Amino acid sequence: MSRQAAVSTTSDVAAKPSKLFVLDTNVLMHDPTSVYRFEEHDVFLPIMTLEELDNHKKGMSEIARNARQVTRTLDEIVSSMDDAIEQGIKLHEASRRLASGRLFLQTEAIASELPAGLPTAKADNQILAVVIHLQRQHPERSVILVSKDINMRIKARTLGLQAQDYFNDKVLEDTDILYTGMRELSAEFWDEHGQGMESWQQDGHTLYRFKGPLCTQFLANQFLIQEGESPLHAIVRNASGTSAEIQTLTDYTHARNSVWGITARNREQNFALNLLMNPEIDFVTLLGQAGTGKTLLTLAAGLTQVLETRRYKEIIMTRVTVPVGEDIGFLPGTEEEKMGPWMGALEDNLEVLNKSDEETGDWGRAATHDLIRNRIKIKSLNFMRGRTFLNKFLIIDEAQNLTPKQMKTLITRAGPATKVVCLGNIAQIDTPYLTEGSSGLAYVVDRFKGWAHAGHITLQRGERSRLADYAAEVL
Repeated sequence: MSRQAAVSTTSDVAAKPSKLFVLDTNVLMHDPTSVYRFEEHDVFLPIMTLEELDNHKKGMSEIARNARQVTRTLDEIVSSMDDAIEQGIKLHEASRRLASGRLFLQTEAIASELPAGLPTAKADNQILAVVIHLQRQHPERSVILVSKDINMRIKARTLGLQAQDYFNDKVLEDTDILYTGMRELSAEFWDEHGQGMESWQQDGHTLYRFKGPLCTQFLANQFLIQEGESPLHAIVRNASGTSAEIQTLTDYTHARNSVWGITARNREQNFALNLLMNPEIDFVTLLGQAGTGKTLLTLAAGLTQVLETRRYKEIIMTRVTVPVGEDIGFLPGTEEEKMGPWMGALEDNLEVLNKSDEETGDWGRAATHDLIRNRIKIKSLNFMRGRTFLNKFLIIDEAQNLTPKQMKTLITRAGPATKVVCLGNIAQIDTPYLTEGSSGLAYVVDRFKGWAHAGHITLQRGERSRLADYAAEVL
């Protein structure tokens, strides 16, 4: 349902005629099931939208796959038609009761009524002409153009038409409320929850079990912080009803607990290493701006568990290949060689990890580098469908550029004993039509919070250099 429809009262819905949403092609290709997402309202597809879908259906890209899926969905809807097509096709049965409106297809030629400055041959302008026609034909109804194209929406508004973005893909309206993985406890917390508390030791950690009103808000694997004279850093192991069980953390800021020679430099990095080194946690998401140590900590944890404890067989690293500047064209070589230029972050971090052992000398470091590179495989997203990763440490870098659907495709590749780590910064999205609220990374953070085998932390402080920290702050 649209945001406007969501806030209307029941009496308003009964009194007003349903809205008519005209869908731009990019909405259908962004979400192939979008025709079912408008609940009681009607959906209209201009003939030019179908033409553009036809132009994009060839190939193996995500857009081409989505275009083909939309075409199949529309075929299924049209096949279930009972009434004349001009009356609209009921979506109730085809959508499995998700939508109760009708789908209208353009069945007649519509004369262009656009201002002289807009060329009628352009597909976007023909869709705008359809919206103008529908607005005149149905003055009693709200006719709204839905498009992911900002320029298209601006053009529509300058012509006096209603236009809006497609909101259904948004996980959050405001990324400030995105789950951070941490919760600060007040000074009065133990006064309210300390009565009848149990505590015991297990595997070098102290565990506490207590009851209280705040326990209902705790999530599994959420970090609890209480600063002061006797600071507490703990993780929620179990929370059910008004009781909770929490456990103290391994202190990775101390050199004796270093991971591949790396120690945590701040509170959030310590939390991240507790998630990355925990065999019970299968899925980890790390958010943070450039220089917070996401990739370095993940690689250090991965190498320790692959080469030292042998918990996993190898590290697999992948990322979306979206260029920041101009694309440099086709790259020669094997899959791994083609991905090489995209994996500069991997090489930079391996250099840091390789320097952590100063006593080995140049020969020793060269041998270690070869050993490490032999256990890290770089894979392209293009070849992930149908694969199953067994006993692997899978790192998805720059995950903010993935759509929720791509993220699902990747995470469902995980077989038994595989750990998946997603890294990203939702303030640096390079994929067209994706926003902070609709990114696949924000989607999985929101959906996995509270699952007993998943953990998330938002890294706050940059640890790259004083220059990088100052640039991130002032630029």
